[in-house]
Amino acid sequence: MTTTRARPALPLTDLAACCRPPRGRVLDHAQAQRLAGALKALAEPNRLRLVSLIASNAADGATCACDLIEPLGLSQPTVSHHLKVLTDAGLLTREQRGKWAYYSLVPGALAAVAAAITPAGLPD
Repeated sequence: MTTTRARPALPLTDLAACCRPPRGRVLDHAQAQRLAGALKALAEPNRLRLVSLIASNAADGATCACDLIEPLGLSQPTVSHHLKVLTDAGLLTREQRGKWAYYSLVPGALAAVAAAITPAGLPD
C-alpha cells in the first residue's frame, strides 16, 4: 500500500515574497523592442570591436570608415555592413564628408543600454 504525504503549506511570508509586484522599473513593449535591437547589433564580435575603436577615438571626434578596415582585418563592404547595422540600431551616427563616411557614438546610447539591463538599486 502506498501512502501519499500532503505537502506542507507555504507560510504566508513566503507567499507574500513570491507574489509581490516588481519594485523597479519594467520595460514596456516598445522599450524592450528598441533594447533588443541594440543588443542584437552589439551581439557580434566585429561590431563590438567597431564600437570600441570608435569610442577610443571619441576625443578626436568622428572616425573615418577607412580607418576601421585595417584594425579589423575585414573587407570594406563587410565593415560598411557592420557600421550600417550599428547606425540603424541607434548606436552610431554617420556623417558624409566628401567621399568618406565618418562615424561617432550616439551620446548616451551605450549608457542607456547598460542602464536598461542593470537591476535597480545595484551599484554600477
